[in-house]
Amino acid sequence: MKIKQIQAILLAVLAAVFYAVSTPVSKILLGCIGPAMLAAFLYLGAGIGIGIVFLFRRDKAEKDRKLGRPDLIYTVGMIVLDIIAPILLMNGIKMTAAANVSLLNNFEIVATALIAFFVFHEKISPRMWSALLLITLASAILSFDGSSSFHFSTGSLMVIGASLCWGLENNCTRMISSRSTYEIVILKGMFSGAGSLVIALTAGEELPAPLVGAAALILGFVAYGLSIFTYIRAQNVIGAAKTSAFYAVAPFAGAFLSCVLLHEELSHMYIIGLAVMIFGSAVAAIDTLKYRHCHVHSHTIYHLHNGHIEEEVIVHEHAHAHIGMGQAHIHIHHGL
Repeated sequence: MKIKQIQAILLAVLAAVFYAVSTPVSKILLGCIGPAMLAAFLYLGAGIGIGIVFLFRRDKAEKDRKLGRPDLIYTVGMIVLDIIAPILLMNGIKMTAAANVSLLNNFEIVATALIAFFVFHEKISPRMWSALLLITLASAILSFDGSSSFHFSTGSLMVIGASLCWGLENNCTRMISSRSTYEIVILKGMFSGAGSLVIALTAGEELPAPLVGAAALILGFVAYGLSIFTYIRAQNVIGAAKTSAFYAVAPFAGAFLSCVLLHEELSHMYIIGLAVMIFGSAVAAIDTLKYRHCHVHSHTIYHLHNGHIEEEVIVHEHAHAHIGMGQAHIHIHHGL
């Protein structure tokens, strides 16, 4: 079980790294393509790319995990939110610095955790709340460093709106994450991309040049397709809130890539914020790597009733979670 959790953490971090590429590269592409059109091509790239991967790598277990009618409400919610969020994000990127967008994107982590807790009743331990607080603090350190590039402009508010949409979308996806990952990503990509394309054309945006379109599709496959794929696989094991905590690596990677690709300056607070982020991620990892045992016990109880001895067998199981030796045990008993 612990191996699966470690793999899930690595998948969540990998999802963040894949997504981090999108902000600085999108900033470059937006000089040649409209924001809604770019959002459409990014999602279409994700759907087409993962569809091609599926053709060459068929997982037999995927056939038994297809989406069904009970998943319809979450699937529709996921697609609609995926149409709104990237359009808001692309407009935000166009209006503000790429590094600023990368940092504001971390609000998605808080939104995902709060929605998971209050709406979907996902259990979040005090330790995980501490990790989320540290991660939020790290973002604040990076964001409010006195740089004139950071301010709550219209573009910034659009990025926050996109983060709220994706926070809700993450939880909708979490509800169907045990289903076929290929099917989910392909549906997200094709339908969200088609919806964004209709909006882009309606708004008067033109189709991009072939090379720009191809670059957007490739970026979509990596930054959206592979990112979503690995994110869903992580969610299925450790839940929405914990996955979003490890996904917090994305803004740091995005800010670094913005520095490398766009020559945007990183402040001296970057190292301090990174240190806090690493500490917060370590706390999240400790909480995630808790493991549970289930022990089954049977007890024979003898009752004296009207001069006769009656025998009663009681079977119960209890689960407890702990980290390492010497950790206090938390027991949950279920009597039969």
